Amino acid sequence: MPDKILAFIPCYNCAPQIGRVLRQFKGPVADRINEILVLDNGSSDGTVDRAIDAAPEAEVGRLTVARNQANYNLGGSHKAAFAYAAAHDFTHVLVLHGDDQGSISDIEPVLQGGLHRAHDACLGSRFARGSRLLGYSRFRIFGNHVFNALFTLGTGRRVTDLGSGLNIFGAAVFRDPAVQRYADDLRFNIFLLLGLFEAKRRVLFFPISWREDDQVSNVKMTSQALRTLAILRDRTLRRSAFRQTDHRAVKHERYAFDVVFSTAGQAPAAIDAVSA
Repeated sequence: MPDKILAFIPCYNCAPQIGRVLRQFKGPVADRINEILVLDNGSSDGTVDRAIDAAPEAEVGRLTVARNQANYNLGGSHKAAFAYAAAHDFTHVLVLHGDDQGSISDIEPVLQGGLHRAHDACLGSRFARGSRLLGYSRFRIFGNHVFNALFTLGTGRRVTDLGSGLNIFGAAVFRDPAVQRYADDLRFNIFLLLGLFEAKRRVLFFPISWREDDQVSNVKMTSQALRTLAILRDRTLRRSAFRQTDHRAVKHERYAFDVVFSTAGQAPAAIDAVSA
């Protein structure tokens, strides 16, 4: 079965960067992408307009710009995109964050080597051997290595990143109903990683480059660190209950977005992406 890849770009206040992200889609990587979905989560800085302006610069057959109907956060945006991919028979979802910290070229060796077919999830790692970090403090690098070591010890699976913004998932992942129970906030990737391990999915960490220059982080580091440790504690001490718990703070009945622009030329439409 040939690949049918959706490139999902989650955005929140990424107006300065989204054009640069879309301009990355050129050459061999772009040739492998069937559609780009730029999904905005209530930005107030004109991200959607900037994405529409930059759409002609992305060398892909189809590009869709959409806006969530409510504030679903990063995890909720993933759920909407995953459901969209399932409904449209995509084989893979490639995730690249809209703030231009990652480079789409880093995933080319994965695609070229067919590693995305041999694994259920190929996860970009900022801290794997061969990765490159620009603008990261030594303190943050050290802290991430500590958390990776703790999760490696707690899960029995080697972890080199708890969640970056460049990944590719196969259908077994984005069609899994368990994803709906994961937190919708910035902890989503951690729950997703633990879910991959719990389901014994084939997971590959691959090195990526990552930079910080004009991006504005939405992460409150101390709070996020404590909440991350709480996830590992709960998963370790009450594993069975943890697996069945709905970890969302707000249990949305559905995750829906409105299409505001498409290079396919259809009129803007509402997409009911998923029912929880």
